[in-house]
Amino acid sequence: MTTDEGSFVREDAVGKYVLLSLESRRCAEMGSLIERMGAVGVIAPSMQEVPLEENEGVFAFGERLMAGDFDLVIFMTGVGATALRELLETRWSSEEFLSSMEKVSVLVRGPKPASVLSKWGTRIDYRVPEPNTWRDLVALVDRESIIKEGLRVCVQEYGKPSAELYRELEARGAVVSAVMVYQWALPDDLEPLKSAVTGICEGKYDATLFTSAQQVHHLVEVADQMGLRGTMIDRLKSGFVASIGPTCSETLREYGLPISLEPAHPKMGPLVKETIEALRGLGREVLMNS
Repeated sequence: MTTDEGSFVREDAVGKYVLLSLESRRCAEMGSLIERMGAVGVIAPSMQEVPLEENEGVFAFGERLMAGDFDLVIFMTGVGATALRELLETRWSSEEFLSSMEKVSVLVRGPKPASVLSKWGTRIDYRVPEPNTWRDLVALVDRESIIKEGLRVCVQEYGKPSAELYRELEARGAVVSAVMVYQWALPDDLEPLKSAVTGICEGKYDATLFTSAQQVHHLVEVADQMGLRGTMIDRLKSGFVASIGPTCSETLREYGLPISLEPAHPKMGPLVKETIEALRGLGREVLMNS
C-alpha cells in the first residue's frame, strides 16, 4: 500500500524485499527461487509461445535442407530447435532429417540449443560463448573466419527477426535465410500483467526482474493499452531494474531504462541472488517511487 506521502509501506511483517518477475514458462521455478533466497516474489507471466499456424516456411526450409541448399545452420534457441524437428518429421523421417544435418555446418547460440542438438547426436561445429548475444555470435564468426563469400546460411529464429545479425552476416558475404518456428504472444489472461503494470506505477516492488527481451516489449505493450506507459517508464527509471543479460539489457535501453544490475552469469539463480545482495548492500530499501 502507499502512504499519503507516496512511499511504499511493506505489508509483510518480516520486511522482505518484494521482487517482480515477468517469467512465464518457468514461473513456478522463479517463484520458488525467490522464496528460497528470502524475498517475496510477485510473478506476472508476460508471454506464451505460439506455434505458427502456417508452417510453409518450415517445410520450405526442410526441402532446401534435404536438397543441400545450406552450408551453415544457426540454432538460436533450444525450444525452437525442438519445434523445428517435430514439424519437419511430420513430412520427413527422423533419419532423413538427421542425415541432412550431417551435411551442413552447425552453429549454436547458447547452451540450450547445444543441449538439444547433443541429444539428437548432431555434430556441433561452433558454440557462441556467454553471454550468447548476436554480437557474440558475430565475434565468433569473425574469430573463426566462418563466413566466406556466398556462404548459404539459415538462421532458426525465435520470435522476432534478428535484423542486426542478418545485416552483419550479409556484410561479410553470407547469403542469409531464416526459418521462423514459433512466435511470442501475450498471455491469454492479461490480468496478472496489468496488475504488475499498476504495481510498478504505485511503487510496490523493490526490483523488477527481466529474463528476456520479449518480456520488456510485452510489459510496455500492456502499459500502453492501459494508458500508463509514461508513468510506468518513469517509475522503472527511478527503481531497481535487473536484466538477465546483454540482449535483454539492450532492449531495456531502447525504452530509455537504465540497468541497475546484470548478473555475472545470465541465469535466473544469479539474477535473483545478486539482485537481493545488491538491495541489501545499498543499506536502504530501493523503491520504485524513490
